[in-house]
This record gives sequence, structure tokens and C-alpha cells, in this order.
Amino acid sequence: MGRDGILLNMTGAMSEGDVLDVLRRVGAIVTDSHIVYTSGKHGSVYINKDSLYLHTAETSRLCRAIAQRFVEENVHVVMAPAIGGIVLSQWVAHHLSVMNGYEVLAVYAEKHEGNFVIKRGYDKLIEGKNVLVVEDTLTTGGSVKKVIKVTRCAGGNVVGLGVLCNRGGVTPQDVGNVPTLTALISVSPDVWDEESCPLCQQNVPVNIDVGKGREFLVQK
Repeated sequence: MGRDGILLNMTGAMSEGDVLDVLRRVGAIVTDSHIVYTSGKHGSVYINKDSLYLHTAETSRLCRAIAQRFVEENVHVVMAPAIGGIVLSQWVAHHLSVMNGYEVLAVYAEKHEGNFVIKRGYDKLIEGKNVLVVEDTLTTGGSVKKVIKVTRCAGGNVVGLGVLCNRGGVTPQDVGNVPTLTALISVSPDVWDEESCPLCQQNVPVNIDVGKGREFLVQK
């Protein structure tokens, strides 16, 4: 057992099985449903971060596992896309601060007209600093690629990308050639465009409780 009561493997990191156990325990894994993802693609599996974030101890443990993977990177700031990634940035920064013995800041980028912008003076805090970008789930990597780009434009040195779940087989090249992309779990569920979605063709109701299902139906 680790110091926080987490089952650790020989490298000191949580295994995928450990992470899945946590997500199942908090009801964050949705299966056999008709999901519309942020990317606009459709699928049947969803990792519901909102179910996880209700449980601060479990969220802290997963973020500590992300932080462990970047403890040698001399991270000064943790950056995330708003809104969902803010919780991750706070906890990962906290654990990196404890591990490294100096304060690591937590900031975020906000959506604006299809892109991301860094407001609130955070751009001054990341200029010339080593920045770790964190995200909950990757499907295409499109959103986090924009966050990485705007971080670099503000003068931040992006040392890596840490995510809870990579469900799209996203690579470092897909998100702007980051030095390191690490995910606590990687899954490969079937994902379809709306036009080819078998769930749409079978008239399976869209899940409006998670993902972008509600917005999808409004647009329809």
C-alpha cells in the first residue's frame, strides 16, 4: 500500500486496474449508452469526470498518480482547459508542490469563440516557466491542442500532457508534439461520426446526462 492507501505497483505508480477500480467505485464509467462527445463524434462509453470530482479523496489520489509521472520535470505551473480541467490542475499542482518542496501554481485557459484564451493575468505567470498541461479525457485531442498552443504563445515551455483517460489513441504528435503524453488509462471504444453512427441508425436515445447529448438534441 502507498502512503495514501492506494495499491501501488513496483514503479510507485497506480496501475490501470487500480485507476479503473477507483472510477467504477465512484460510478464514473458509463457503458452501453449513446454518447455525444465534445468532439461531436458518437460512441457508447464515457468517463464521467463529474462523478469523480464529487469525491475529493479519490480525485486527489488520481491526480497524485499524474503528478508522480512528472515529478522530475521541474514543473512550475499546471495548466488546464476550463471548466472540467480546473479541478485536475489544482490537485496535480498541489501534489507536485508537496513532492518537489516548492510551490507549483495552477491556472487555466478559457474557451472563446472556438479557441482558448488565457485571462486573469495567468499569461504572465507562465511566461518562461515549465508548464504541465492536464486534461480529463482525450478523444481527438483537439481542445487540449489549442490549450497547448496558447500556452506556448504566452511563452510557456510545455513539458508534457497528463490525462486521466486517453480514449482516442491520441499521440504526442496529435496535440502539438509535446515531449511526453501520459494517461492513467487508455481505452479504445468504437467512435463514429454522426452520419455513420449505428446508434443513431437504430434510434437509440441520446444520453442527455453526460457529454454533449443535450446540446446535440437542441441543435437537431
